[in-house]
Amino acid sequence: MKINSFLKNLIRKAIVLLIWVGLWWLAALAVNKEVVLPTPVSVVRKLVSLAGTGAFYTAIFFSVLRIFAGLLAGVLLGLLLGILCAAFRPADAFISPALSVVRATPVASFIILALVILDKAYIPVVISLLMVLPVVFGNVKTGIKKTDGKLLEMARFFKVDRWSVVTKIYTPQVAPFFFSGLKTSLGLAWKAGVAAEVLCYTRRSIGLNLQNAKTYLMTDELFAWTVTIIIISMLIETLVARLISKYEKKRGTGNGEG
Repeated sequence: MKINSFLKNLIRKAIVLLIWVGLWWLAALAVNKEVVLPTPVSVVRKLVSLAGTGAFYTAIFFSVLRIFAGLLAGVLLGLLLGILCAAFRPADAFISPALSVVRATPVASFIILALVILDKAYIPVVISLLMVLPVVFGNVKTGIKKTDGKLLEMARFFKVDRWSVVTKIYTPQVAPFFFSGLKTSLGLAWKAGVAAEVLCYTRRSIGLNLQNAKTYLMTDELFAWTVTIIIISMLIETLVARLISKYEKKRGTGNGEG
């Protein structure tokens, strides 16, 4: 049953993909200008050509490294600040408004400001961190505040030690909120990190290759790098979603809201 369901889902997605590729092809034929809109065949050829070079994998490696460094730092900092602000109201009153400002500020503004202050190599890391931090912070804080008060009261009544309260009560109830924030953060970090690379001309990066393709009107290469970004993003999100699913099945937690 599971195999049949998987195959049906795979076939459904393949059909949808083929329809969109077909529409893209028709649009490219209608425009009839490769520099404006290349055909899917041209893009695939360029992607295969790029994949045969070492520079292609070098750019991907360093982009993923930078963006994941920012993602990891943002997740850890958001987790710590979320716990701190949920536990202490003065901290919440001081930190929450600042993170609200971070959430509302356009990515481009942060990138331009960072160009004045930081080395170009570190800007994608910092931008990814800033995009992730408010999301994880808000979800963790909400999850802690929504933890079942009756369970906490029961734990106090039976004098359960703090470690057990954290691991047996808080962790299972906050986890769905945290994972929801993590899933959202993956896409934000990836897109914002690549955007930072584009605007900062970061060496050995996907963003720099996108910028060069745009500058020299190599539209097929621009599309090829865009397809690469989409594929990497989908692979990362699928991997993380599976890891989260395994954890939730093991702990018996359901899907939460963030």
